Amino acid sequence: MRVDTQDLVDQIGKRPDETGLLLDVDGTLAAIVERPDDASVPEPTRVVLRDLAARYALVACVSGRPEGDARRVVGVDGLVYVGEHGLGLDPRAGEWRSQLEEVIATSGRPAERKTFSVAFHFRTAKDEQAALAELRQIEEQALELGLLTRWGRKVLEVLPPVDVNKGTAVRALLAERELRRALYAGDDATDLDAFHGLDGLELAVRVAVVSEEGPSELAAAADVVLDGTETLVELLRRL
Repeated sequence: MRVDTQDLVDQIGKRPDETGLLLDVDGTLAAIVERPDDASVPEPTRVVLRDLAARYALVACVSGRPEGDARRVVGVDGLVYVGEHGLGLDPRAGEWRSQLEEVIATSGRPAERKTFSVAFHFRTAKDEQAALAELRQIEEQALELGLLTRWGRKVLEVLPPVDVNKGTAVRALLAERELRRALYAGDDATDLDAFHGLDGLELAVRVAVVSEEGPSELAAAADVVLDGTETLVELLRRL
């Protein structure tokens, strides 16, 4: 943890009834695994999350997974779950299902079909360069159909063209509860949007959980930089 940001972390814990804690799931609360279906938040982390949920005004998981799947992986009642980077918060997201199905049908690759988007994982690919070449063709087709694409940690996501991201989700969650103090923790490029979602707050702490796969921009934009999911749990225990 950066020494010069210790005071920020301490301040977050002083007024929990006026503060939101917003957390990514994969790579932040749960370790990255080869098969996304095998991911799970460890029980000691769940114990910490239950304690935080009982004291803080908001504890939310903002994930790229569908909401129900994020709830399964985290396994803690009493939290707020937002799936697919907040796509479910915009009714326009459901208008692009036929285009998404066309991308899946013509891709020739296994796809993770979510409620409003599609993910093509390549973490287990034997030939990563060949997999990337195929995914770039899928990306080109998706763009031609008017969809958006986004690259993450060993994954290509195909999404409807609506102005929704983790940042808009974070702002909506905080505004709904009229909260002006918040901490957000994440590990990937999409979490940069969530960092921006804290702009303008009375107190904002941006936590980057870094890895060799993660974007260097995340650490540069963070107030606190941690080196793994276990280190994040240590921080959360102190709040």
